[in-house]
Amino acid sequence: MASEKRFARSAPSTVQVTAIASSLLTVQTPGCGFTDITGEAAKFVAEAGARDGALTLFIRHTSASLTIQENADPSVLVDLTTALSQLAPENAGWTHDTEGPDDMPAHVKTMLTQTSLQVPVLNGKLMLGTWQAIYLIEHRKRPHRREIVLQFIGGNQ
Repeated sequence: MASEKRFARSAPSTVQVTAIASSLLTVQTPGCGFTDITGEAAKFVAEAGARDGALTLFIRHTSASLTIQENADPSVLVDLTTALSQLAPENAGWTHDTEGPDDMPAHVKTMLTQTSLQVPVLNGKLMLGTWQAIYLIEHRKRPHRREIVLQFIGGNQ
């Protein structure tokens, strides 16, 4: 029985860390939903003179989160919003409602998603897939000012 080659991998590359660049990205959200921040992340990587390394994104909030998701069909984001609403509905009998009925569900949605992402950077480019984008997910109904820490660690140009 002939063995098929099922894996391929490029040769490892090594970079000496010569740069740590950080920035605070402030995003005004319109309320519940997804905001594409891929372009801002790419601008930061370019301004940092990044070559090879990693970009870390960290959101400084407990009722908003980050994700990498499809950027081609907007209905994916609609369905994801629906799924999160079904997993953490407002009318679930939450006891924490100090900031309104959407506050506790927002905390649960953040717990189900991510507050930190890491994206490889090679040759100065984010190594996202063809249909991937980086999104801030606002889990609250009203607009909010959100802060995301961007940090590149690696080699620069």
